[in-house]
Amino acid sequence: MDIGQIAGLIAAIAFAILAGFLIYPLIRLGKLFDQIADTVRQTGIHAMPAIDESATTVRQVNQSLEDVNRISAAASTTAGNLGALSDLYGSMLGKPLIKIASAIYALRVTLRSFFSGGKNQEPAQAASSSSPYTSGRGV
Repeated sequence: MDIGQIAGLIAAIAFAILAGFLIYPLIRLGKLFDQIADTVRQTGIHAMPAIDESATTVRQVNQSLEDVNRISAAASTTAGNLGALSDLYGSMLGKPLIKIASAIYALRVTLRSFFSGGKNQEPAQAASSSSPYTSGRGV
C-alpha cells in the first residue's frame, strides 16, 4: 500500500464516520416531519367541524338579526300609526273641544254680566283698572 491508498482509506473512514454522525439527526428530522404532517392532518380534521359550526352560528345570528329588523320595522310602523291617530283625534276632538270651552266661557261671562245688572266691568277692563301700578287713567 502506498501513501495515496492510505490517504484514500483514511478519507473513506472519515467520510463513513461523518455519515454515521449525520444519520441520527436526519432520522430525527424525518420523525419531526412525520409529526408535523400528522399535526396538520389532525388540525384539518378538527378544523372542518369548527368551521361548519361557525357557519351555522353565523346563519343563526343572521336569522336573529332579520327577526330583530322585522320587529323594529313593526314597532316603527306602530309608532307612526299612533302618531297619525293622535293627530287625527287632536284635529277631530281637540279643535271642537276648544271651541266649546271658549263658547262656555263667553256664555258664563255674558250671564254673569247680565245677572249682575251690568255692575261688573269686563274682565279685561277690571284687571287694567285695578292694577296698583296704574293711576286709573288710560295708558
